[in-house]
Amino acid sequence: MQRAYVLEPGAYLRKTGETLTLFREGRPSGEIPLHGLHHLTLIGYASLSGAVLDALIRGRVETVLLSPTGRFRARLMVDEHKHVERRRAQYLRLSDPGRILAAAKALVRGKLLNAARFLALRGMQHDNRDLIQAAARIRGLAGSLDALTSLELVRGAEGHAANLYFQAFPLLLRNPRFTFNGRTRRPPLDPVNALLSFVYTLLTQEVLTQIKVVGLDPYLGALHAVDYGRPSLACDLVEEWRSFLGDRLVLTLINRQALTPDDFILRQRTVTEAVDEADLKAKRPVEMKPQTCRALLQSYEKWMTTPIKWPETSENTDHRGLIRRQVKKFDAYLSSKTEEYDPFLWSRVF
Repeated sequence: MQRAYVLEPGAYLRKTGETLTLFREGRPSGEIPLHGLHHLTLIGYASLSGAVLDALIRGRVETVLLSPTGRFRARLMVDEHKHVERRRAQYLRLSDPGRILAAAKALVRGKLLNAARFLALRGMQHDNRDLIQAAARIRGLAGSLDALTSLELVRGAEGHAANLYFQAFPLLLRNPRFTFNGRTRRPPLDPVNALLSFVYTLLTQEVLTQIKVVGLDPYLGALHAVDYGRPSLACDLVEEWRSFLGDRLVLTLINRQALTPDDFILRQRTVTEAVDEADLKAKRPVEMKPQTCRALLQSYEKWMTTPIKWPETSENTDHRGLIRRQVKKFDAYLSSKTEEYDPFLWSRVF
């Protein structure tokens, strides 16, 4: 499956034969072959000609638009999946408070156990008792989920575990040029948070893609409440991947010094609403330089296509395939083929 990313601010895509030609300031600056193209991500304020839009629709190319800071803006939807019964089963099952609570517990359990394993592995690797103790506390919260009687309590446990995790997160940084003083979003206030937010957005889009392929409604989930415009199911199913895929990638790039603080532009400003790319660029507190964003996306694609063998079946797959497998598992749960949702657990792979 061929994927392409357009990062250039003010870029314009025009169809030339069976190729998308990228123009910047009136001059061609790159080409994207349409043959084999399945996924196109536009980051920033890019423009498309009518012929390009028609080619993307006819080719059923999934097209995602992200803001310059990596936040999701829109997705080109060709049509809805024709498997109505799957969505009907989803609506029925996620209308049952008991089913919602059970699914939320499973999702949070997967997230917490994976986060605890990450901290424990790094704690043993670096002989750091603080990381090991943080892992034990998070594992304890995961063990307490069965006794919780409401969705609010489950969300509270997840929030408490996230606080414990990010309190320990600075101990995972092995590059003294980077610091982390807590998780900040909307906007991220430092390079580490900017990297985490950007990679989390990419992972959420990976999950959303698989949800659409299966035929479920991405806007109805269990853990995250329904909110206008929010793909709650994608937000649910991305949770179990944050530490295993997102944090590991970001920390690898930082700790191996593939990135430096010089790869970012820092400003003493607070992001507000922006009217265009230039306005937003002048207001965001931290910004990846264009070459940094390109390098990050190359590393991300390499990471997502990393070969891996699934131990239960000895099947050869990759990280993207693991996500696809879990979305299918959730679909099986919604269609009553399984009684419980079985989250992805890092311990089953390594």
